Amino acid sequence: MKLHEYQAKDLVEKYGVATQPGLVARSVDEAVAVAKKLQAEHGAELFVVKAQIHAGGRGKGGGVKLAKSINEVREKAEVILGMNLVTHQTGPEGQVVRAVLIAAAADIAKEFYVGVTLDRQQSMNVIMASTEGGVEIEKVAEETPEKIVKEWVDPVLGLRPFQARKVAFGLGFEGKALKQATRFVSALYRAYEESDASLAEINPLVLTDDGDVLAVDAKITLDDNALFRHADLAELRDVHEEDPLEVEAGEHDLNYIKLDGNVGCMVNGAGLAMATMDIIKLAGGEPANFLDVGGGASAETVEAGFRIILKDPNVQAILVNIFGGIVRCDRVATGVVEAAKNVDIQVPLIVRLQGTNAEEGQQILKESGLEIETAILLKEAADKVTRALGQVREVTA
Repeated sequence: MKLHEYQAKDLVEKYGVATQPGLVARSVDEAVAVAKKLQAEHGAELFVVKAQIHAGGRGKGGGVKLAKSINEVREKAEVILGMNLVTHQTGPEGQVVRAVLIAAAADIAKEFYVGVTLDRQQSMNVIMASTEGGVEIEKVAEETPEKIVKEWVDPVLGLRPFQARKVAFGLGFEGKALKQATRFVSALYRAYEESDASLAEINPLVLTDDGDVLAVDAKITLDDNALFRHADLAELRDVHEEDPLEVEAGEHDLNYIKLDGNVGCMVNGAGLAMATMDIIKLAGGEPANFLDVGGGASAETVEAGFRIILKDPNVQAILVNIFGGIVRCDRVATGVVEAAKNVDIQVPLIVRLQGTNAEEGQQILKESGLEIETAILLKEAADKVTRALGQVREVTA
């Protein structure tokens, strides 16, 4: 689960990470009120108005603007609030801006990058830092990998003080800034670990003209599987920033990810889902989604899956590929028949069942009276997907 910048800053501040003063606003009047508060409490004269969406590249898309007065805060907020912000991470459809962060502008002497994530190859968390702040770390890793400092943290020993100092030294900090940067790294790591995050990223971390170390942006991604331990953080979820179909799927305990293809997939198990997507590619199609109905596929979950798949206008065929291990194939077949009767399926439907009671399941599908193509082998399923896509293309040609 991703957090907005203002939420991420609030979280890391609780652990002692220094951030620039700022507050969120959801209307132009709120934005002006926040700016006046920052001026009164922090002596702010320059302000930054930042769109709050779950995507990077906001500045390039016009979602981050400098305001030199309270009046300019009003003007910039009027432009950004409600705009459809398009960045390289939102895709061409963009994302509607529903909130802005009004922050006191910092006097920046130099920018840095600091992030914490899991290194799966080393089975350890890793702190990554770079003097190339303000630049995506992937780009730095590709073009100038020597500018990245890495420090791995033993899961048993935890982050040791010398490691935080080593990262700060590696960034070239000295004197007062070195002490602040060391505390900053330690606090960020603690925030990452104790919130069960999968990513904690500060980009940029800045050294001000006064020699202070501050976070002027923050990105936190939380591990969904650990949210049961963090009810307060789970409440920060913003469904407006998520794909509506993925939100709907979650309400039915389905794992759904929308893709750009033309063949809807319904499977049980992530590994089988990946194999099914390969089958579709071999058949000349493109998977329209990743949809895992889990081990206990029922008529209700199958029906919900069909409805979600068919809300994608690009879907030209559906392939159901189920292995009956935990769930019996005859039960799945009954669920498919019931769901197909309740859902108006206007595209070819191919169902492959293998495993426990597969023959009984095939018989149920054949006797249903519905237009359902059945398959036993993977190649057979691929051939029928190819034929189905060919029929659709002939009709639309």
